[in-house]
Amino acid sequence: MHNKKEAELVNVIMRLEQRGPFFWVVAGFVLVLGVGIVDLLTGYELAFSLFYFLPVSLVAWFGGRNIGIAISVVSGICWFGADHFAGHPYSHPAIPYWNAAIRFSVFLTVAILVSALRRAHDHEKELARIDGLTGAVNVRFFYELLRMEIDRTQRTQRPFTIVYLDLDNFKQVNDHNGHSVGDKVLYAVVDRAKSQLRRIDVVARLGGDEFAFLLPETDQSEARVVISKVQIGMLEEMRRNNWPVTFSIGVLTCFEVPKAIDELIKQADALMYSVKNSGKNAIRYAIYAE
Repeated sequence: MHNKKEAELVNVIMRLEQRGPFFWVVAGFVLVLGVGIVDLLTGYELAFSLFYFLPVSLVAWFGGRNIGIAISVVSGICWFGADHFAGHPYSHPAIPYWNAAIRFSVFLTVAILVSALRRAHDHEKELARIDGLTGAVNVRFFYELLRMEIDRTQRTQRPFTIVYLDLDNFKQVNDHNGHSVGDKVLYAVVDRAKSQLRRIDVVARLGGDEFAFLLPETDQSEARVVISKVQIGMLEEMRRNNWPVTFSIGVLTCFEVPKAIDELIKQADALMYSVKNSGKNAIRYAIYAE
């Protein structure tokens, strides 16, 4: 029950994050207006400033810094209007303007701090998903994306393809040229692969010199064209730099939904190793079967 509620909360947050700027401008304005009306109806004796922080913080988090600042302005105006029309008496006519300026400054500060916190959160989240050396996604995030793709295949009945790739002779590069050159090889592999794959495709580093690609909505015939092109491109990059590296590649297309991700990875890995054991530097294709 607890896990179900957490999943529902995550789904709500994901839907909110997918909303565009226009939505948050309208939502922020409506929320602030609602708070302002309640503020007016409750009169000036009850302090209501705290409740303006909710729409300001919400919009700054999901909509960004600029929209958060705009809603801060609206909040300041609404508070000033509610205070004025509620008939709050002041000993000097300048006091309400001073109070409005102070409250607007606080709203503005909150919007800037919340948006900065969101940027820091997103940056940390990105770092946790990315391999620092190559820029590929790490193995943990790859498994998350693969699970999402399996769920989508179950809904749409569209196939996807997983590619398991190992660098041949990579140890030779490290031994003869040093680990700094080896790092350049790994980076070049990811960079070249990304340049030839679609934006929706995923390049992941599984560890060491082993990589995986996830190609959503890609059947075997489409995968043959794409992976052949990627292999040629990567080999050209290796030859251009005089690196004696080739690639053993296993390509597994999935039409059926696998019961376990590990089984899917195991079959793709076995395809790759069958290439390794048959002379290396080749591609082997298969259809996933339970």
